[in-house]
Amino acid sequence: QVQLVESGGGLVQAGGSLRLSCAASGRTFSSYTMGWFRQAPGRGREFVAGTSWSGGTTSYADSEEGRFTISRDNAKNTVYLQMNSLKPEDMAVYYCAANKGVIRRAPGAVDYWGQGTQVTVSA
Repeated sequence: QVQLVESGGGLVQAGGSLRLSCAASGRTFSSYTMGWFRQAPGRGREFVAGTSWSGGTTSYADSEEGRFTISRDNAKNTVYLQMNSLKPEDMAVYYCAANKGVIRRAPGAVDYWGQGTQVTVSA
């Protein structure tokens, strides 16, 4: 069992930056692939970024490539999402995700979810 708690969301102006954090419980955190998803009002949950258990492999949605950076600190049981050059269309609830195996882009393939943190981007 893995419990995930996100933090770091908030209100930011377009062009600004935010860093989301996801703290995980459990001593097996380092064995999980971690990811970030987001869900805007009226839309489905979508993949944002993922990182392998070691952090050596990362993957991004096309729209975030170059603006967002996912990283993890296995000693702190924490995964981060650094978001730069934020746009109004990035506004959503951001969810931390964990699963075994490879990076999963499909929400249905995720084993564990956090409760989400709101990111609001003003124009």
